[in-house]
This record gives sequence, structure tokens and C-alpha cells, in this order.
Amino acid sequence: MDLGANRSRPMGGQIQIVNPTEVYEVILGACSADLTILQASSKRLKFLVEMFGTFDALQEIASRQDLPLAVRQQAIIQFKNSVLNHWRSRKLLNDEHRARIRQRCLSFLEEPDQTIAEFNEIVVSKISRTDYPTQWPNLIIDLVQVIDKSLQNRYISLQEDPLDTLRLRRCLQLLNGILKEFGGIKLPTGMKTMAEMVTKLKMLLYNYYSKMSATFSAASLTLQNIGTQTAHENIALSHLVYKCLMKIGVWLWGKLEKLSPQEVEENMPWLEELVQNSATQVRSLWVLRKSVLLPLVANKSSMDDATRQTILVLTKHLRVFGKLFRRLQQLSIDRFTNLAISTELVLFYWGEIVDSTNYSESVISDSDDAAFPVRFLVQGLVLFKDNLSQWTPVKRSGMPNKNVLSEIFVRDAVKVLVTRFMPLKPTDLESWLTDPEDWVNLEDKESDHWEYEIRPCAERVLTQLCNQFPDFVVPLLRDSYNGVSGRLPTNLDEILLKEALYCALGRCARRAKSEVNFLEAISTTFTPEVRESSANFAIIKRRVAWLLGKLVAEECVMPNNTQIWDILAHLLIQGTDTAVRLTASAALRETVDSLGFDAKLFAPYLSSTIPPLIQLMGEADTLESKRKVNLTLNTVIERAGGLILPFVAAITAPIPTIWESAQQDLLLKGTLLDTVTKVVESVKENSLSLTGLVVPLVRESLTPPNISHLDVDGLSLWLAALRNTPNISPPDSSPSLRELFPYAIELLSINLDLLGSVIDILESYYLLDAVYILQTHGPALFAAYLASFNQKAPMTNVRQTIQSLSLLVQLAPSELWGNPFQTSGLFLYCLKTLLAEECDSQISVECIYLFSRVLLSNRQLFLYLMSTAAAPLNHSEGNLLEILMGVWWEKFDHMGEPRYRKLTALGTALLVSTGHPEILKKLSTEIFNLWLDVFGELREAQERHEQQDVRSASPTSLVRFWELDDAPDSYYHGTEGTPEYMRRKALYDQDPVRTAPLVTFIGSHLREAEAVVGPADFQVYMQDTDATVLKQIQDALTQG
Repeated sequence: MDLGANRSRPMGGQIQIVNPTEVYEVILGACSADLTILQASSKRLKFLVEMFGTFDALQEIASRQDLPLAVRQQAIIQFKNSVLNHWRSRKLLNDEHRARIRQRCLSFLEEPDQTIAEFNEIVVSKISRTDYPTQWPNLIIDLVQVIDKSLQNRYISLQEDPLDTLRLRRCLQLLNGILKEFGGIKLPTGMKTMAEMVTKLKMLLYNYYSKMSATFSAASLTLQNIGTQTAHENIALSHLVYKCLMKIGVWLWGKLEKLSPQEVEENMPWLEELVQNSATQVRSLWVLRKSVLLPLVANKSSMDDATRQTILVLTKHLRVFGKLFRRLQQLSIDRFTNLAISTELVLFYWGEIVDSTNYSESVISDSDDAAFPVRFLVQGLVLFKDNLSQWTPVKRSGMPNKNVLSEIFVRDAVKVLVTRFMPLKPTDLESWLTDPEDWVNLEDKESDHWEYEIRPCAERVLTQLCNQFPDFVVPLLRDSYNGVSGRLPTNLDEILLKEALYCALGRCARRAKSEVNFLEAISTTFTPEVRESSANFAIIKRRVAWLLGKLVAEECVMPNNTQIWDILAHLLIQGTDTAVRLTASAALRETVDSLGFDAKLFAPYLSSTIPPLIQLMGEADTLESKRKVNLTLNTVIERAGGLILPFVAAITAPIPTIWESAQQDLLLKGTLLDTVTKVVESVKENSLSLTGLVVPLVRESLTPPNISHLDVDGLSLWLAALRNTPNISPPDSSPSLRELFPYAIELLSINLDLLGSVIDILESYYLLDAVYILQTHGPALFAAYLASFNQKAPMTNVRQTIQSLSLLVQLAPSELWGNPFQTSGLFLYCLKTLLAEECDSQISVECIYLFSRVLLSNRQLFLYLMSTAAAPLNHSEGNLLEILMGVWWEKFDHMGEPRYRKLTALGTALLVSTGHPEILKKLSTEIFNLWLDVFGELREAQERHEQQDVRSASPTSLVRFWELDDAPDSYYHGTEGTPEYMRRKALYDQDPVRTAPLVTFIGSHLREAEAVVGPADFQVYMQDTDATVLKQIQDALTQG
């Protein structure tokens, strides 16, 4: 078929021009029932959308009403999916294409297919965002002209032409989409365009709606004619106009605070009129709707389909008014309540909510053809809830309030909520019985879904009533509870009402705790109720478990209440209703994860809670339920600590099976990793036996595709296992943590996001067995370090990485790390980093600390490393050492901690002891000054008998007056309480920085330098020393 030649040419570049006929054939194939053809066409289509002219051809196909509908729908879908992301591309479209596409968009105003029209609406709204008004200046004008003409024909000439109606509907849908798109723009240019559209359209649309809505007033619509096509169309078209009007009103309302006084004066009267007339209209239409539906309910009559369709669109229209009021309230509650109609409007909604209770519960359902649709009632409840703060006896400012709800009104409102809207309905009970896990999971979700469902919404309204009118609400709840306490309900209705009352107490617990004796309730009321064996009492049991969790969370009762634990342990046992057990599990988590929890008091309950939790996790059908129970188990493990040791086997045994059953539920797998992590952290050195579980879990969490979601949890488990194990390898043949080290090397070299955690893991390995690590992985490890540095990690991570190298050098003999340090190029990299002028000072000093550690380990090796770096850096060895010493002295003032300044001084002494001429040249100036600075800061002396009161004497009897009791917290990396802490402390205690007397050390190495070069030559290096400096050095060495 001929879809027209693509006359346009791409601008520059070598890109293929599409053949429109091929596009049609590919789209036709994409609609084929033959899977082979469909797949081939889909594959070809991916290439075609990257060719010049494809978008124009796709829209052309979609606009041709003589083509098969399925082909047209497929074309508009592909067009919408592709063109919006490439609209400005010069390679795929030119200006001629864009002009044709914009023009063709308006040809869909007569499109009979709703799917095609909806996709065209998306395209128009998105394109207009960038092209209106600059490239598409007549868009709004063209739409308004069509709307004007169609309205004239329908409402003035009284010509009901289906094509006119279709055009009108399509135009209004496009206008609504455009207003929605521009209403969300925050940039100044877009906001200016929106303001211009608002100015042009607000009165026009307002007048449209005023005229159109008169066709479906109470005077013109009756039960006899409401089912006509004309009535349905009049309401549907007016609904579309009002949606546009609502978007304009909401946008203006949200911008009032940013408008000038003159602009506010121009727009506020229009907004007030809009809200006033909308309030009048919603009352009128609601009364009209009730007049039609309530007789049908009373007579138990059914509606014909035509009447139902009109009622459905009328209900939809009613809700759009509620959306306007709600949005205005959300944007500014103060301005909304200051509107003259506000109180009357909200109380109208509340009145209809109360009126709904005068009929059987069947009149309320989540259906648009119900006498009292749930969504309409919920809109009223939400409006009522957020206006309550404006009707309290005293305003927030402390001034008396003129508009106050009376005590009788508030008490009646509470009664309506608790007795009619908060009890579980038959549909709730049916859902509970059908799928208890899914029902509980939905109940537990404290998200915004409460704004769409009547029972959770009623609970929030009650909470707000209690917060704003506690003096009225709390005594009523207290009296209601006292009326039923100690007495078991005898039938289902009483059980449902009591469950609703318990829900009310939980929602208002913080306010009610001063009036309701919850401690007494636990022993005299809740305990007998949870022991009842009647099946219906599962309703009470679940709510009691929930309430106990609330009471602890809201600090209404102390968490260490054994009666609470007795109840929850009883409800967790097998044989109890699944919903009850799941709720008891969640409540147990609340009680355990609270301030003041005492693990020792809870210890007797570990045997009655941990096994049932494990069993419940295994029996749960849904992965979400398993995950929630596992969260409770994790909390119990974490809070109980080492007390869970007898239950370790029971906790960990089911984990492999649950892991396998979880398949792609990565949230559940994440909680399982957290479980094992918490077990390891709790049992500490006893965790060695868990290595056989830890190793495969870590391995799987770091293997694609799991690694993209479980990497953090897996690394946490890995680190916990390393820090808490007494040694790196278990005594038996089970998997060893050594097996995982290659993963650490790989992550170090490629994963910048996890670098901090990986470095912690590496340090744990070094502290456990640095010798083994270097013997088996030395070259690969140092190569990975270099790759990590080349990734340009954040400075914090770079510092941490260099510090880990210093730790490795400190722990292992130089024979193991010297060669790979040089051959990998890592030493050269560190030296170049230190000598670079642009190097950050924090990085520079870390490099100096690293080199000082190398010197402490093997000074001759350091000189060798320097000699190998000379040629690549285009320096002689001597010249390179001279440059190094200059930087060494320059960066000394950037070193803050005394122990690091001493480390640098020790390293300097070792450099001097080599007798290298370029180093000794610096002796009389920079080096002596460096040492004198440290001498003045670090007063050290051998412990004498008369100084027995000095704190923290070191194992070598060296008293360090410059040092606090212990290393800073940063040294231990959060390992307090773990075996690794002791490993770090032992290393710290043996560090030469702590054990070597500085003055003695320097004096000894000065003498070594003198021996290397000879006394005469040594004096040559000393002769330029300032006399004062020389005397200070001699005095210090003599006294030391």
C-alpha cells in the first residue's frame, strides 16, 4: 500500500530513511497471531524506530480509519512509546515532520476508538509541553473553536449530532490533558504559559459549565428520563468541562501566595465563586441522585442498563467536586476554612455520612451505582477530618474559636464511626476466611490507601477527633470500655462491636491511657478473651494482639509486662488462626523493639516464641508473610543477644529451605541474610559453627542477578562473620571464610559503590590471617588495590583504602608484600599521588603514614622501591628522595593526631639511618625541626616507681603523657564487643608507635647513620645546623 513518499531528508549524518510501506508491513506483522511473525516484526521494529521518518509513518498509519483497527492501535502505541523521547532529535525528525505530526494530532478529534484517542491525548499533552506556544501557537485556539462550534450546535441550535458530540468530547479530553501537563510544570517559562492559558480559559470554561449543567438539574431530570442518551451525554460532557475548570482552579489556588496583591484581588473572587457554586452544585446533584436511587432501594427494584450508565457518570462527576475541595484543603487548610462556604460544605458531607447510617448496610458499597458509594463517603470523611482542627474550642493562636463543635456533636460522631464504619463487614470476614495472610497484610499497610476505604478512613477520623477534642472523646471511650470490660461477648455482632471498640482504644491509646486502666484490662479482660476457644473469638484475639502492640509502642504500658508476653506467646502457637498468629508476631516485634526492654526478663519466653515464629515462617504461604515473621524473629534475636545461643540450630536450620523457596523474592532473601547476621552478632565467637551456612549465603548474594539487590545485606553478613569468628577457618571440613576472599578482591577492583564495606572486610581478613592472604592472593590483591584507586573514588574511601594498606604492611612481613607492592605498580601510584601538587592534604598524609609503616618493616626495601620508581618518574634516585623529603616536611603540619606525628618521626629516623646523602642533607634543617616539634608534643619517660598513679601504662612500661586511655573509636571501626576488637587492641598495644621511646629510637638511628657514613662525613652534614637547634637536639637525646 502507498502511505506517501517521505520527501523530507535528515539533517546531516549518515542515517537511513525509512520506507513507509515497510513500516506498515512491520506493524501488520506485530499484530499477527503467528508468534514467529510477531517476534520477527517486533525485532525489526526496534531498528525502524531509529530510522528517519518512522514516527511520521507510524502516526499516518494510526490516523487512517480505512485500515484495520488492530493495526491502527498498534501504530499509535508504538508512535507514543517512541516519539516522546526523541521529539527534538534532528536525526529522526525534521521540522516538516513535526509540523505534520502536530497537524495530524488534531485529525484524531473525530476518532471513534477510545484507545487511539487516549494515546493521542498523551502525545498532544507531552508535545505541547515543549512546543506550545512557540511552535504550536494555535493549539488552544483551534481546540476552543471546535468546542464553541460544537456547543453552539448542541445547546443553542439543539442539534444532537453524534459527530459533534464526539468532537466535543475529544477536544475537552485534549484540553484537560494539556492543562494537567502544564499544571505540573515548576519552571518559570512553563508557569508563565500556564498563567496565560488560565487567563484565557477560566471564564470561558466557567460559562460553558454554567450553561451545560443546567441541562441536568433536579428540575429537568427524573427517574423516567435519566436513562436517555441525551441525559448521559450532557452529564459526561459537562464532567469533562468541569475537570478542566478544576485544574485551573487548583493551579490558581496553589499560586495565590506567590501572586501580587493586585493579581490576588483579580483571581480570588473567581475562585470563591467557583467553590461556592461547586458546593451548591454538589448538593443539588447529590439530592437528585438520591431521589432516583433511594426509591429503587426501598422498592428493591433494579435499574435498567441505560439508567445505570447515567448514574455511573453522574457519580463520577460528583467525585470530581470532592477532588477539588480536597485539593484546595490540602494546599492551604487556612484559606480553605476561611472560605464562607467551607463549614457548610463540610457539614453537608458529614450530614450525608450520618444519613447513610439510617439505611441498611447494603446501601453502602464500593460501587458507583450504590445509593451511598464508598468513595463519595470517604471524600466527605477526609474533608471532615482535616477541618476538625478549625473547630476546636481554642485556636492554635490561643484565641477562643467562634466555630466550635459541641460535645453532643462530637460524641455522636464518635458513636457513628465506631458502631457503623469501624466494625468489620461481612466482606472483610469473607476475605479473612478466604485468604487470611493477604487480608492481614492489607490491614497492616499504614499507607495512603486509607483515603479510599471507609473503615481505615473512619479510624483516622476518630484519631483526629480524639486529638482535637480529647475532653469529649476520651471519657466516651472510657465509659464504652467499662461497659463491656470483664464480660465476654455472646454473639458475632457483640464481637464485632467490641473489636471496633478495641480498635478505637488502640488508635487513641496515647490520649486514653490517663483514663483507661490498660494494665487491669490486660489481666481481667484481654487474658480471658484470648483463651476462648470459639472460632468467632479469633476476631477479638487478633485485635487484642494488635492493641497490645499499640499500647507498648505508644508507651501506655511498660514493655517488660509478662502478661503481654504470655498472651502473645499463647496466640503464636500452632492451631490458632493464621491471621491471629501473624498479628501476634507483629505485636511481639513492637514489644521487643521498644525502649526499656529487658532481655533477661524476656529470656524465659524465648523457648515459647522463637520456635513458633520459625514454624509460622515455614507454614506461611506468601513470601510477604514469611518476610514479616522473619523481621520479628530478627528483632527478637537482636534484642536478646547472646541469650539466643541455645536456639541457634533451630533458627538457622530452616533458612536454606526458605531461601530456595523464596526464588526471586529478594526482600525475603534480604531478611534471611539479616537473620543470620543478627545470629552471628549475638553469639559472637560461637558463630564459627555457622560458617557452613554463612559462606554459601554470602556467595549467592554476591552472584548475579542477586548482587544488584542483596550486595549490601550479603556484605553485612560477611563482615559480621569475620569480625566475630575466633579464627578464619573452622576445625572441620565445612566451608571456610577463606573461600570468599576472591570475591573481596573482585569487588575491590570494580565496585566503587561498595568500596567502604569491602575495605572493612579486607581489614578483617588481614587481622585474622594476613600471612595466608598474601601467600595465596598477594599479586591479585595489590593489582585490585591499584584498580580501585584508578576508579577515582571519593576522598573518604581513598583514605580508608590507604589505611587498609598500612594495616596490611603492619601485620605481615615485608617478604610477602614487598614484591607485589612494586610489580603491581601500586607503590609507584602512591608515590606519584603524594608528589602531585594537586593532591589533597588528607590523602598525602595517609601516603606518608603508609611509607612510614614500610620503613618500620624494612627500610632497605623502601629504598629499593624508591629506586624502581625513579626511572618511570624521570628522576634519579637521589633527586627523587630529595623531592620526597621536601613533601614529607611540607605535609607534616597537616598531621593532627600525636600518634601519627610520632609515626612520621619514627619513619624519618629510619630514613636517616640509611645514611643516604640526599636524606642527610635535610638533617640539619627540616628533619631536626620535625623531631623538635614532636619532642615538644610527646613527653615520654620510662615508668618510675614514684609514678605508679599514671594511667594506662603500656606493656613495655612506657608512659605516654600525650596519649589518652585508648585508641580513638575510629581505630576500632565499630567492632566493640567482638573478637576483632581484641585483635585490633592487641595490634595497637604492640605498635612501635606505642612501645618505642621516641628519643631513644631517634638517638639510636642517628648513631646508625653516623656509622654508615663515618664520623667525619656525618659532622659535615651537621655543621650547618643552627646552634640553638643543635643544642636542643643534644639536650633531648641526653635526657632521653
